Amino acid sequence: QVQLVESGGGLVQAGGSLRLSCAASGPTFSSYNMGWFRQAPGKEREFVATIRWTAGSTNYADSVKGRFTISRDNAKNTVFLQMNSLKPEDTAVYYCAASSRSWTSRWSGDFGSWGQGTQVTVSS
Repeated sequence: QVQLVESGGGLVQAGGSLRLSCAASGPTFSSYNMGWFRQAPGKEREFVATIRWTAGSTNYADSVKGRFTISRDNAKNTVFLQMNSLKPEDTAVYYCAASSRSWTSRWSGDFGSWGQGTQVTVSS
C-alpha cells in the first residue's frame, strides 16, 4: 500500500482559492488512481475528484466541476487539488486516497489507502 500525507488546508474567504497537496510514499505511486474526498461535520464522506494513473483522465463531482482541478506529478509522487471560487459549503476535512480499482469509481470503498485529512474552512 501507499502512504499518503495531505497539506495545504486552511481558512479562506468565500471566492478565494486554496491548493491542496498529497505526498505519497512508495515506489508504485504512479500505478494508482488517486482521488480526493471530503467530509463536513455531521455528514458522510463524499467524492470530490479522481485522476487516472496515467494523469490523462479526470472525474469530478457536479458540486465542484468548473471550480476544482485535480492533477498529479508522478515524478514527485504528488497529487494536487486546486480549489477556486470557494464557497462556505466547501468547508470540510479533505482526504487524499489511492485506488487500484477503476479510476471512474466514486465509492470510497474502492480506495484502499487514505491520508489523515486536512481542514478547509471557507468563511462567508
